[in-house]
Amino acid sequence: MADTELTTLLGVLDSKRKHVLGILDGLDEEALRRPVLPSGWTCLGLVHHLALDDEKFWFRAVAAGEQAAIEEILGSGENAWQPAPEKTAEEVFALYRKEGELADTFLAGADLEAAPSWWPDFFGDWRYDNLREVILHVITETATHAGHLDAVRELIDGRQRLVLP
Repeated sequence: MADTELTTLLGVLDSKRKHVLGILDGLDEEALRRPVLPSGWTCLGLVHHLALDDEKFWFRAVAAGEQAAIEEILGSGENAWQPAPEKTAEEVFALYRKEGELADTFLAGADLEAAPSWWPDFFGDWRYDNLREVILHVITETATHAGHLDAVRELIDGRQRLVLP
C-alpha cells in the first residue's frame, strides 16, 4: 500500500474500530444487551449496525460492488440495530472484525478517486463521488458511534476511557 493518503485513512479507521471494541471490553452479555438511552439501542446492537450498515454496506456493497453483499443487504430485511437474540456478543464482535478485515482487503489496493461500483436507488440523486468520500463517511460514522459507546459505558459502570492518538 504505497498511497500515503490511503494508508493514513485506513490507519485512522482502524484506530476507531479498535476504540469501538476496546470501550466494550469487560462488559458481560447482559450489559451489552441492556438499552441505556431512551432510544433503546444497545451496545451490541450498535456494533452489529457498524458491521452491517457501515463496513459491509459501504465497503463491500457500495465501493466494491460485491454482488453477494448487495443481495444480502437488499434481501435481508434485518434490522442491523437488533442482532438476533441467539447471536452471542462474541459472534457479533467477530462479525464486526470480519467485515473490517474484508473491507481492508478490498481497500488495500483501491484507488481513492474510483467512483462507487454500486449505488442504491433508495438514496435518490444524492451520492458520493469517490472512494475517499466513502472512507471518510465510514470514519465519521465509526468515530461518532465510538463516542456514543464511551458515554453509554460510563452510564453502565462508570468506566471512562482515555483516548490517545
